[in-house]
Amino acid sequence: MKFKRSVGDWIFDIFLYTFMGVLGFLFVYPFWTVLVMSFNNATDLMRGGIFFWPREFTLDNYRAVFENDGILPAYLITISRTVIGTITHVICTGTFAYALSKKKLKFRNFYFTLCVITMFFSGGMIPGVLNIFNLGLGDNYLVYILPGLYGVMNMIIFKSFFNSLPAALEESAKIDGANDLIIFFRIVFPNSKPVIATIALNIAVGQWNSWFDAYLYISNEKLWPMQLLLQRVIASATAMSEAVANNPNLSVGAVTSYSVQLATIIVAIGPIILIYPFFQKYFVKGMMIGAIKE
Repeated sequence: MKFKRSVGDWIFDIFLYTFMGVLGFLFVYPFWTVLVMSFNNATDLMRGGIFFWPREFTLDNYRAVFENDGILPAYLITISRTVIGTITHVICTGTFAYALSKKKLKFRNFYFTLCVITMFFSGGMIPGVLNIFNLGLGDNYLVYILPGLYGVMNMIIFKSFFNSLPAALEESAKIDGANDLIIFFRIVFPNSKPVIATIALNIAVGQWNSWFDAYLYISNEKLWPMQLLLQRVIASATAMSEAVANNPNLSVGAVTSYSVQLATIIVAIGPIILIYPFFQKYFVKGMMIGAIKE
């Protein structure tokens, strides 16, 4: 049965689509502008007036970026910390949340209360930094992994999801002689894909974009992630002169510090932007499952 749409409905639809189109354009255009300018000749870029496409296309800016000896090691550090940090966080937080979801766990409420308290109170930055160095994690790759093994908010999401799973799944496994570890990794975990995808994407984006922990704890340039290197490039105009000096194929006017910064931004954020849309569909499902009880 089709309902006849009124003039008011058409006006509302036109307004809604127009508003969302303008809003989407405002969100996308800044990134598009950076992308376009990163492919434009640096000397021509100084004239301005570049909005939707390169006026003089060139790859010199990206060539200058990858001539920086620190780019590829920083990329590897960022990729490895993102993959390892995400996997370890999901496993450690998930196993702890699974234990807290069981009423038979002794002192369960006490453990949960301790976790929740940390969401509202912390020791502060200085004690945290001192604690990291006292643990021997200064200038150590593990500083990217160990402090992020567990998250209270993600534990609560996991716990809520596990509570929503049918009890018959575990009961049938116990009848067959399975213990809690087997039940978790072979039954519960495989059936938790929506919440795992949601939390994994959140952690992966955070790990990929993180630079402040390296800024505080890492002085060895070989352990710098991509984002810290990006921050250094943007903060230092000498990055351009180093790129030109190290690349005989580039003339002095081929790139500028600004054009190198633009290209470095795209190199740093491009991969995570390309991956993000493929996992976004899991957000609503992963967040909502377990929140509503029947």
